[in-house]
This record gives sequence, structure tokens and C-alpha cells, in this order.
Amino acid sequence: MASLGATVDRTPQGPGLGAAAASCPSPAPVPDLGEAEEEDDAEEQAEIHLCVLWNSGYLGIAYYDTSDYTIHFMPDAPDHESLKLLQRVLDEINPQSVVTSAKQDENMTQFLEKLASQEHREPKRPEIIFLPNVDFGLEISKQRLLSGNYSFIPDSMTTTEKILFLSSIIPFDCLLTVRALGGLLKFMGRRRIGVELEDYNVSVPILGFKKFVLAHLVSIDQDTYSVLQIFKSESHPSVYKVASGLKEGLSLFGILNRCRCKWGEKLLRLWFTRPTQDLGELNSRLDVIQFFLLPQNLEMAQTLHRLLGHIKNVPLILKRMKLSHTKVSDWQILYKTVYSALGLRDACRSLPQSIQLFRDIAQEFSDDLHHIARLIGKVVDFEGSHAANHFTVLPNIDPEVDEKKRRLMGLPSFLTEVAWKELDNLDSRIPSCSVIYIPLIGFLLSIPRLPFMVEASDFEIEGLDFMFLLEGKLHYRSAQTKELDALLGDLHCDIRDQETLLMYQLQCQVLARAAVLTRVLDLASRLDVLLAFASAARDYGYSRPHYSPQLLGVRIQNGRHPLMELCARTFVPNSAECGGDKGRVKVITGPNSSGKSIYLKQVGLITFMALVGSFVPAEEAEIGAVDAIFTRIHSCESISLGLSTFMIDLNQVAKAVNNATEQSLVLIDEFGKGTNTVDGLALLAAVLRHWLALGPMCPHIFVTTNFLSLIQLQLLPQGPLVQYLTMETCEDGNDLIFFYQVCEGVANASHASHTAAQARLPDKLIARGKEVSDLIRNGKPIKPVKELLKEKQMENCQTLVDKFLKLDLEDPNLDLDIFMSQEVLPAASTIL
Repeated sequence: MASLGATVDRTPQGPGLGAAAASCPSPAPVPDLGEAEEEDDAEEQAEIHLCVLWNSGYLGIAYYDTSDYTIHFMPDAPDHESLKLLQRVLDEINPQSVVTSAKQDENMTQFLEKLASQEHREPKRPEIIFLPNVDFGLEISKQRLLSGNYSFIPDSMTTTEKILFLSSIIPFDCLLTVRALGGLLKFMGRRRIGVELEDYNVSVPILGFKKFVLAHLVSIDQDTYSVLQIFKSESHPSVYKVASGLKEGLSLFGILNRCRCKWGEKLLRLWFTRPTQDLGELNSRLDVIQFFLLPQNLEMAQTLHRLLGHIKNVPLILKRMKLSHTKVSDWQILYKTVYSALGLRDACRSLPQSIQLFRDIAQEFSDDLHHIARLIGKVVDFEGSHAANHFTVLPNIDPEVDEKKRRLMGLPSFLTEVAWKELDNLDSRIPSCSVIYIPLIGFLLSIPRLPFMVEASDFEIEGLDFMFLLEGKLHYRSAQTKELDALLGDLHCDIRDQETLLMYQLQCQVLARAAVLTRVLDLASRLDVLLAFASAARDYGYSRPHYSPQLLGVRIQNGRHPLMELCARTFVPNSAECGGDKGRVKVITGPNSSGKSIYLKQVGLITFMALVGSFVPAEEAEIGAVDAIFTRIHSCESISLGLSTFMIDLNQVAKAVNNATEQSLVLIDEFGKGTNTVDGLALLAAVLRHWLALGPMCPHIFVTTNFLSLIQLQLLPQGPLVQYLTMETCEDGNDLIFFYQVCEGVANASHASHTAAQARLPDKLIARGKEVSDLIRNGKPIKPVKELLKEKQMENCQTLVDKFLKLDLEDPNLDLDIFMSQEVLPAASTIL
């Protein structure tokens, strides 16, 4: 039990020697704000809850994201009966639950049933939740939206002003969206997302509404992300390191992620999942990267990068403020975040305002940030809060609090005087006493328990009220301590209560300006991502891509694979051009291990990087209108899928055949090798002929194959749409030298024997394989190897001799006729 007091005894040293210090600790150094930032890392696992309605060919979608405690909505959007738009939304946000009306169209019902049955869906299948249709009523949904308790709306607003404010954010003319928002609010209140352990009158925190759209997005499926190694999760060596037990492996995201704040990393992942065709947006990103790549701007980039490291998880802090759960570390983090944001604003004001991002930061980081920083710096006593482990205020904020603290600080010397007076009135056998202060109990007189005090009746002292015995000391109330209670009261509790009230008032001031903090996160995370792109471009020698809506295809000069060039000692760059007079279908042949697959992935990755607004590993790159990237490169096998490898390959190709347009990029590697050679060749030829028959509507296709019969038998129609490429090699005696260079032409052989030799297969096996391959190619019969045949004959002869030697000719039961028919004749036939 913590207490404050003074002790005196009857020893001759004088009254000062026994005096105890006040409970207020000695001044501690101002805590390092960096230590408090560890609180930011302990954030809970983000969840996304989506509500969707579909009616008359239109979708209404809204979802709640617990990572920033905001509701995102998409205005009513047309969707096909197959609900492709809804599927894209689900693929991008991966919700934990999908909420919809129990009264649904048959198409939506079938779609949700299929979604619930996808056992292989990553990271896991969403929970499908049906609410009564009445919960999605238009009027009741409007009422829920308008009557919500939103911390970003000042309390000073009248009801009419609040309605006008919300009308400027939420499109009330989009009826399906409004109904979806109403159903989402109903679900959040019923499930109590994020506040399930709070009192029922505590509402789910909502820190803002944001609009999201899917226009201009490039379609990329999960298989493509996997095979191109855009993302790659690996098991973390310590499963306690992160909540998921996973870490990013060697991937494009891994080498470009140089973000200093978590919100930058989150935005980078979002950009990777939403590559765009919006040339204005892409060029604005590239302008920022190009600015920071100038040598004279390197120091400024480093300064901004350092400031971004202090931008922390503000939405989590705002949520705690709304729930009145604010920690001391939250104030420290918020204070440093706001001051870092002001540093970013001042730096961006000195940069060219012709760049949109610098102009936005300079203008939208308003003086509200100064107001928040000034309030926190003026009110919060970081040093005292850290020492006391609770919120404390600085002096000169509240005179009443200052006076109570002064009285509390002066208590030890005052209590020493009171203790001497009490000791004079006590029995002379009592050597010492203390006057102590215990919060919630008050002032007490404490004396040591003497040897003659055995029974409870021995504790009674005239003029004192016995309270309790603790740690060998007896505690009493006296007339003096009662006067102290009346005079000073419960100082500790009073101070804590008043400081808590001050903290609440400070929280209200901060929450009233939460909008600027949300904007700080949006713009700071954007700057963080672009600085990361610039840093990677500087280190790896990337160049700025160019966009040409008129160009149908891609044009890459001396491109490199961004991951392979980091792993190989030397990397041979290759160019690629698709579309126009260069043909839309590239058929690439060449020996195994000559670099065909790397070339394919290289084209896909450079295109992808350009579509997220990054510089690319190439001397030059011109990207035309690309609306999707499809791949069939690697079979993502899984027992849970219940599909054969070839069936998985077929599904990937079928997705490209059914969805690719004249603006799509299709990458196919060795399709058809998973089945019979003739069947695989026929399927590959049929797929390519299907696309070639589309003429100018044919997608941009890069296909690698070892089916040389595709060309030798002229299974593809001749014309300008098809171009044949090969990987350049040179035979030096029995050795095959790879140049890893793409050139026009067709390979004359797969050179599988050379690859087998590199894999260190025995020479006998390689020679025999080559011999059989030549016989099949020339249409000649395959005969057994003579040496192997002679060895087999000798083995059979030796077996027959051994059987004869084991015969017992004196055995009366021996029947030579049976022996000859069962043993000798079969063995002799194999020898002959």
C-alpha cells in the first residue's frame, strides 16, 4: 500500500533525522520519445468487414477497416450478373466478413455460396453474415448515418450543420450505397467491432468516411502475384516476432519497401494490389521520384525520410482517445508525430510547388497541427507522466491543481511536526511514531508493535481509534489525523481527478481536429512510398518509364529482371517489343536453362512496376494501354485444391482465354507439358490459333515452349501477328554455351542432354537417352542395347547352371521331366 508520511523517535539526534521524503519521486530525465514508440508496434491485427447489396445490375459496397477505424464506401456502380466487380473488390481487400441482406437475388446467393466454399482462398474464407432485409431500409439507414457519434465532427455543430457536413462526404443520392452503409453500421453495433469488452453505451469508433473507386485499375490475379514474386511470404524464424508468423521473402515488394513508417508500407502494399492506368496519377508519382533522384536533392530526401520515421499510428491513438483509454506513450507519440508533420510541411514549402504532392503537404498541413502541438506541449508533463505512469499536467495550467500539488510536496515536513506532537502525547514506552497519508484512507498515526502487545485488547490506546495491524506496525486515528483529513482531504485522488478532467478536455481539442491528422497520414505515407521508390531507383539504376495511350503493347530496351540481377553475378539485359509491326504473339524457343522463363517474368515485372508508378530496371521503357496481366508460368499446387497439376495449368490458361482483351498482357511458359506430348502440343496450338483468329483484337502474348513441332509442323498461321524468338547459344564441341540473349529465330533442338549433363546424370544414361531421341525423331525402331542384352543372357545362363548343380540325382522323388519343363525350358527361352 503506497503511503506518504514522516517518522520521529525519541533518540537524541533531533527531529530532522527521522523525517521521510515525500512520495513524489526525484525528478527523472525526460523519457526518450523513441522508447514510447514501441507501443505503436503492438497494434492489433487489422480486420475488414464488408457490407454489399446488389439490385437491378448495380452494386452498393461499404466496409469498415479497423487499421484506421474508417468506413470506406463505393458509390453505386454497375456490375454484370457474374459480379466481376464485386470479385475484384473481394480480391483486393480480403474482408474477414461479408454482410448482406437475407433477401437477395439468386445471382448474389450463388456467388456467396461459391465464395464460402473456396477452401483455398487466402488468407482465409470470409464469414458470410445475413441480416434481415429491414436492417437495410433506406430511411432507417439514413437515420443511422445522421445520428452517428463521430469524433471528427465538432460538438459545437448544430443538427442542421451536421447533416450538411455529412452530405458533403456521403453520397445520399446513391441509394444502394446508403443502404449498405446503414446495414454496415447495424452490423458493427451488433457485433461491437473493436469495443466488445467496453460498456454497452460505448460506440464503435469511426474516425472518418472515405470514398474508394476501382476505375482505371489493372486486373492481376493471385497466381500472377505469386509467380512473378511480387509478394512472397516466408515463415519467420521466430513465430513470436509477428502476429502471423510470416515475413516478406525475396520479392519485388521486399526490395522496394524502404518505407520508414508503417502507413507508408501499408500504402505501398495497396498500390501493389491496385496498379492503375490513370496516367495523371502515374506521372505525378514519377515526378516526385525524379525530383529526389537529382543529386542536389539527396540531402533533402534524407531529411524527409528521417522525419517520416516519427509518423506513427495516429488512428489507434484517436481510437483510444475516443474510448478514454489514452496512455502516456500515446501523448508522446502524438506530440512527436505532429512536430514531424510540421517539419515535413516546412520542408515541402521550400520545394517546387509545381509538384502536386509538395503543394498538398504545404497547404493541407494546416495550423491545426501547430495548435495540437502547442496544446500538448503546454499541458502534458512528459517527465512527470513517465515517472508516475499516468497523465500529469505541467505547472501553471490549473491553479487549483498547482496548489494541491504544493501542499502534497510540503506534507513531509509538516507531518514531521505533527508526528513530534503526537509522540509527546504517547506512552513513554513507545520509542517512535509516524504520521502517514494513504490514498482513499486518509491520515493515520503509525507506531511499532511492542513486545507486551500480544492480544487485540493490548492494541487499545486511550485517545486513539485502532484501525489495523500491518507489517508489525499499528495504525490509529487520532484527533490530529482527523483534523488533517478535514483540512487536506484526499489530495492524491483530487489531483488525479482534476488531471483526468484536463486530459479529457485536451482529448476533445485533439479529436475536434482529427481531420488534419488523418490527412497527415495520407500525404505522409504517399511521400514515404515515393521516397522509397527513389531510393531503390538510385541504388539499382532504374530509369523513368514513359506512357503512351496510343501504343498497343510494351516497348522495353535492355530490360533487367529486378530480382534476378541481385542474385546473379552478371545479368544480360534483353529488349522486348510487342504490338504494332513487331507482332502481338511472341513464340520463344530455346534450350532448357537458357533464360526463357526469366525473360518472360522480366517483361511482366517491368510492366507491373511501371503501372504502380515506379522507375523500372531498363534503359528505356514505353508502356501502352495495359488493362490486365495474365500468367501461366508456375503451377501453384495444393492438396486442398483437389486438382491435378495439368488441371491447374488449364484453369490459368482458361482465365486468360476468357478474360484477356486486346490491351492485356499474357505470359505463358511451357503450357502443355503436363500431359501427353501430342495432346499438350495440340492444346497449345489451339489456344494460340484462337487468339490469332481475333486479328487486331489479339492480346499481347509472350509464350515459351519446347514443342519445336509447333513450328516444324507449321501449326500456327503465318502472318505479321506472330514473331519467333530464341535464346542465343553456341556449341563448343560437347559443351553448350548460353549467351542468355534473345534474338530472332527458332531453336533447332532442346539440348536436353546438355542440361542433363549439368545435372550430373551418368554419361551412360545421357548417351542412351540421346540415342533413343534420335531414333524416335527419324522414325526408326528402338532396339535394346546389345551390351545390356548380353549381360542379361549371361545372368540367365548362370542361373540355369546353378539350378543344375543343386540337383540331387540320387533323390528317388526327382522327376527330370518336370524339372526340364518348369525350370530349364523357360530359362533357355530367355537366353535364346
